[in-house]
Amino acid sequence: MGIGPFNLSLAALAHPLAELDAVFYEQRTAFAWHPGLLIDGARIQVPFLADLVTLADPASPWSFLNYLKARDRLFPFYFAERFHIQRAEYDAYCRWVCENLPGLSFGHQVDAVRFNTERDVFEVDFTQLGPDGEAEALGRTYTRNIVLGIGTEPYVPDPLRPLVEAPAVPVIHAADYLDHRDSLLAADHVTVIGSGQSGAEVFLDLLRRRPAGREGLHWLGRTEAFAPMEYSKLGLEHFTPDYTRYFHALAEPVRDKLVASQWQLHKGIDADTLAAIHDELYRRTLHGGWPEVVLTPGVRVRTGGRIATTKIELHLEHVHQNTRSRLTTDAVVLATGYRERPLDCLLAGLDPYLRRDSQERPRIDDQYRLVMDPHVTGSGCNVYVQNAGGHSHGVGTPDLGLAAWRSADILNSVTGKETYTLPTRTAFTTFGLQQQEPRIPRARQPKALTPLMDGI
Repeated sequence: MGIGPFNLSLAALAHPLAELDAVFYEQRTAFAWHPGLLIDGARIQVPFLADLVTLADPASPWSFLNYLKARDRLFPFYFAERFHIQRAEYDAYCRWVCENLPGLSFGHQVDAVRFNTERDVFEVDFTQLGPDGEAEALGRTYTRNIVLGIGTEPYVPDPLRPLVEAPAVPVIHAADYLDHRDSLLAADHVTVIGSGQSGAEVFLDLLRRRPAGREGLHWLGRTEAFAPMEYSKLGLEHFTPDYTRYFHALAEPVRDKLVASQWQLHKGIDADTLAAIHDELYRRTLHGGWPEVVLTPGVRVRTGGRIATTKIELHLEHVHQNTRSRLTTDAVVLATGYRERPLDCLLAGLDPYLRRDSQERPRIDDQYRLVMDPHVTGSGCNVYVQNAGGHSHGVGTPDLGLAAWRSADILNSVTGKETYTLPTRTAFTTFGLQQQEPRIPRARQPKALTPLMDGI
């Protein structure tokens, strides 16, 4: 359920497996990967090898290199010498896969999931939608395995939610930036809130497009600095299967503390983006004077309100100075990140079977399966999750570099055999004194290999 990059990776790796009957449902009518942030020149923060399939199956026809070959672009890419491709190009690659890969059902809204105790299968109710989102038909499918890839949603802090919801007030989330860029450029003063990659990219794009000496930009962040992302080679080993196994085996309180402390591993800013911002600011000082720009880290936005009909007032607090002030602006871009979409609504019908941790979050085992009542799992039925286990699997959960490996690991679990041979070691670092060994799938009885993934 859901066709973002992670379940698209699963679909691509499942395609050659004849023993699986796989269907993927997506509410949207077509694939779209953060369309509001496909800013010209913005690049993804993982190498192109972190495509949908390569790190699990380099020979797959759904690789990024095969996409380039199909478009007669291999040699231009070769001479471009770019290890990190543009966001727009990654989006185009995924759309190419969607256009050619069978089994993808767009315009299908999943309404409910239940466990049928008589048949020992899941029931999945869905609504087929028309081009304008209107309901056209109702349907139901039965499956033994479900993979949820419903993704994340833009996060708006509670104090600023009334501003976003108020009419005619130019306060938007960065996810919708490109749709509102013209109106933002027309505003006399724009404030960007958020010190991560999205905030940096939006700030840089606005800076480049506003006149020198009349930039009218303010960039606020809660972190102590506009800090670079940890991108050392050993630091990147936190995004390996080795670290994921280590993290999952830790006690729940330890995992929660680690997630909070590791923000710079995945919420910092790409060093090239920081350099581009500094270069643009420096260029604007060449003829004397300073650009009309303010960059202030270490600031928390307490609340905000409207002044008349065209102004916004933000109430600020500096974390270390313990001081407060107010900022008047004409428009606000909230680069405040994303949160995992809650599973409770979609899985309400399975709630009696779910097992939860001390924080009432669904427990997820080392095979990315929701921990459920033994009657459900004992009948060979499982619910897998993609990009919904940050609390159980760590900082690598939303990372594109682990997409192919996780999809292959799920498929190995579903088939009960080593359908995809995965590496036993992926990092030079040994995490912990007792290293977690890779799990080897146990072969299932042949009868369990009948339609396993219908309704994924």
